[in-house]
Amino acid sequence: MSRRAQIWTLFLAPALLVAGVVALGLSVPVPYLGRNYVLRLLLPDGGAQLDLPKVFGPQDKSRPLIVIDPGHGGRDPGASGVGFKEKDLVLALAQALKDQLVEEGGIRVALTRDDDSFRVLSERFEIARRLDADLFLSIHADSAGDGNEASGASIYTLSKEASSEAAARFAARENSVDAVNGVKLQDQSADVNAILVQLSQRRVQTGSGEFAGLIVREGTGELTFHPQARRSAALAVLRAPDVPSVLYESGFITNPQDAQRLSSPEGRQKFAKVMARAIRIYFARQSE
Repeated sequence: MSRRAQIWTLFLAPALLVAGVVALGLSVPVPYLGRNYVLRLLLPDGGAQLDLPKVFGPQDKSRPLIVIDPGHGGRDPGASGVGFKEKDLVLALAQALKDQLVEEGGIRVALTRDDDSFRVLSERFEIARRLDADLFLSIHADSAGDGNEASGASIYTLSKEASSEAAARFAARENSVDAVNGVKLQDQSADVNAILVQLSQRRVQTGSGEFAGLIVREGTGELTFHPQARRSAALAVLRAPDVPSVLYESGFITNPQDAQRLSSPEGRQKFAKVMARAIRIYFARQSE
């Protein structure tokens, strides 16, 4: 091989390696200094159409709709501890809640995933928006690293600072064909768009806070809550501008008692009954 060919090979080999990984979805061992490293590229499917999930319960669209989001899934296992994976625990909790609501009747229910599949964060709340949901509940399980003393559930809503940031970003999106509360942003000026989204976010935050309070009220004495049960944070999954949204950290997967409670049929059923009651009270108040 000529020297010129060797130089071209030196420059092209890394690019060809990366192209092969992208095309085939491979994990490639890379020997370096006597150690093995892995080059792994995980890319979302570009341009894929978002498939909307099945809506359970009554098909009358005048009935309220809640979208339940089991966190993580697929290649993203979430937290792990004492033999459990977060993605499995939260899926079982979501399915138990869906079954409870469908059995009681009167409320429509959809899951962002009903199997071990992966969805990016933006897809999760976008499903709620596309289905015109009245409430969005994302279910997770917390982790305390190597410690196992932390325990109890906590409820997150979007912080005020994050809400303002999300409102500004949403209003400024180039594809502003989206509608907020039925008003198409493409028909308005940029300043009006920003005001509409901010007003919508205020209403959403009020609803989110009310639902979070109902979870604590209805769960007191039946569920185990963290001493700081109500929290707010800049969580991307809660940033839908027109759907009241709550993230429920069901407990600590690193705590054996919490993990056992969340994984047991009895624990899942107690969670489902309490959460279903809070959801029904929330919807009843919204209809007054």
